[in-house]
Amino acid sequence: MKASSFANRANADLLDQYYESWRKNPEEVDSTWRAFFEGFELARGSNGAAVETGAGAKTAKVANLIYAYRALGHAAARLDPLDSRQPDHPKLRLEEFGLTEADLGESHAFPHFLDGREMPLEEIVSHLRETYCRTIGVEYNYIQDKEVRRWLRGRMEPAANRPDFSKEKKRRILRKIFEAEMFEHFLHTRYAGQKRFSLEGAETLIAALDSLVQSCPAHGIKEVVMGMAHRGRLNVLANILRKSYEFIFREFSENYIPNTVAGDGDVKYHLGYEAMLETEGGDSLKFFLASNPSHLEAVDPVVQGNARARQRLLNDTARKQVLPLLIHGDAAFAGQGVVAEVLNYSQLPGYRTGGTLHIIVNNQIGFTTLPQDGRSTPYCTDVAKMIEAPIFHVNGDDPLAVVHCVETALAFRQKFQRDVVIDMHCYRRYGHNETDEPMFTQPLLYRKIADQPQTSKTLSRQLVEENALSQETSDKMVSEFQDILDRAFDKVKKDQESDRTEEKFEGSNAVFQPPHSFDPVDTSVSPDLLEKAARGLTTCPDHLNLNSKIKRQLETRWKNFEKGGPIDWGTGEAFAFATLLLDGTPVRLSGQDSERGTFSQRHAALYDIESRERFVPLLNLGDGQAMFCVYNSQLSEAGVLGFDFGYSLDYPKMLCIWEAQFGDFVNGAQVIIDQFLTTSESKWQRVSGMVLLLPHGYEGQGPEHSSARLERFLSACAEDNIQVCNIPPPAQYFHVLRRQMMRPFRKPLIIMSPKSLLRHREAVSQVKEF
Repeated sequence: MKASSFANRANADLLDQYYESWRKNPEEVDSTWRAFFEGFELARGSNGAAVETGAGAKTAKVANLIYAYRALGHAAARLDPLDSRQPDHPKLRLEEFGLTEADLGESHAFPHFLDGREMPLEEIVSHLRETYCRTIGVEYNYIQDKEVRRWLRGRMEPAANRPDFSKEKKRRILRKIFEAEMFEHFLHTRYAGQKRFSLEGAETLIAALDSLVQSCPAHGIKEVVMGMAHRGRLNVLANILRKSYEFIFREFSENYIPNTVAGDGDVKYHLGYEAMLETEGGDSLKFFLASNPSHLEAVDPVVQGNARARQRLLNDTARKQVLPLLIHGDAAFAGQGVVAEVLNYSQLPGYRTGGTLHIIVNNQIGFTTLPQDGRSTPYCTDVAKMIEAPIFHVNGDDPLAVVHCVETALAFRQKFQRDVVIDMHCYRRYGHNETDEPMFTQPLLYRKIADQPQTSKTLSRQLVEENALSQETSDKMVSEFQDILDRAFDKVKKDQESDRTEEKFEGSNAVFQPPHSFDPVDTSVSPDLLEKAARGLTTCPDHLNLNSKIKRQLETRWKNFEKGGPIDWGTGEAFAFATLLLDGTPVRLSGQDSERGTFSQRHAALYDIESRERFVPLLNLGDGQAMFCVYNSQLSEAGVLGFDFGYSLDYPKMLCIWEAQFGDFVNGAQVIIDQFLTTSESKWQRVSGMVLLLPHGYEGQGPEHSSARLERFLSACAEDNIQVCNIPPPAQYFHVLRRQMMRPFRKPLIIMSPKSLLRHREAVSQVKEF
């Protein structure tokens, strides 16, 4: 890990900012900084030269030391389970603050450090090291919100970041570690040579997730939507979501032939799953694990969309009842751009989910690549600082500390509705998978790993020494779980292969629907409904001062409707949205500049030119109408399309549309298209009615802004998986959008929407065609 410097430009700028604030109003800054600046001023002579100031200057030095530990303590924390040495950071030495060992006996007090209790400097340093330099290191001092910083300090410093768990809770944590380790060892010995992407070296993740499940109900959380890649996924399915061991073992058996039902299926560590979990306290928690491809981090935005949809279904406007949870690998979190896209929209109105809990299974190596070859930052988590998310670095071989971090992070998320990151430092006992040979490229690292004791042995010994359990109880946990695994294995050996046609998807979140059909669907509307829609779309409050061009456009639309036509593309789209809303079908539209429309063709929201008061005609059509949402997205394709795709999965009764600013930008979302949109039903039986609007047209603009890659979508139309349409007439557009919601099945719809034809005299329809 690269050493951080406290005296960097960012900290110097922040210091200047605090100093100016203190000079203007001392009460505006933290009391520790007040003491520091008071001592600083005392230490300056009239000509700027330093003078002896006694206690005031010494107090300022100690205040500076406290700040430094809060900012840099993580750099001296013992985070690597493969290295028992305590790191030393030169910026935390006493001499760095003008202090010596002779000062250790002097007492100091600060209002925002341990409630102002006076204590010797030696005790202050000891407490700071316990809090920030043991097996937990925390980064949070870059957070601008003073309330957030104080809350975090208040959670960590009084207890020195040490958990205070009951004996029963410690025993449960040990039991979950045993289950994780023994499950992996069982698969390794009984199904030798088969890939399983084991969790060995990071089994503490199971104890962490179990703690989260147990804690959620007390925080008012009813559902968790989780995304994770392949490492440890089978272990999570078995020991958190409680997928039966028999079913998992059956998937490993040589004679297991999955019944794919419809489509091609996927490997066992990609399929989604859902379960209703019962906690020890008797509460229920619904847990969703999203289906995912091998593309690391591609599932992140999908989970956000899933969670937002679940929140809408629960009417969870406070966004406290549904928790998005993402499990990352260290190299992928630092390297994949979609991570930054998802972090960036975490607080945007159309994409906010109330904060995501991120847990990084930090392998300290990506496939075969070391951190110095895989990132330019000290930590893999540094990208999360851009949204000022607190980051808990924790040694994965200290399960009690990991669980403590999870519970603190969960409480933080519920209070502040912000993302929070747990960076669990661990290792891979085997290579990237069980057939890999890591000694080829990392011989020194894997010699260390070979000698590393199992986490359960270390924790069990610790709990026996603490009298939290006896050795006999520990041994009994092992034997009882071994019996469970053996019985499940024997049962699979005896059972004949099941012939149930949907066996492969048992317990998963698969959706089975009628096959694709070209049977006609009546998508027409009555004249009265269409008139109600047209009137609502062209009527504004009298007090609204509209832009003159938009005012003329609305007047023209109404006149054309009264005459029976012509109706242009933008009006035809508005008619589709309005009639669906009046019929009770909600509509969501997002993308870059989608509110106005890239070509000024939509104007879904109108603004007063004097006050910028916002008025949305589609929200004011009539009583009982469904909800309409339109959002200008961030400048992102992959992250936003992934979000809207995830939304469409969990809210199939909504018309969910993503619009590219220009059609050629869609290739920025190609991973989402290839791995989710065109294949999710075939691989995982996950059904989406997502609509993509891709403006295109060869209009003398060269290769850019001229193609929506029609050929790519046509080549992806293999097995009734997606629909691709090129429909210049507005009435056709109207009917295809309505058909999308009126068919008994759902298929993604790709629309090659026009550019120059938006205002072409011949690209119009008559009212009767609607």
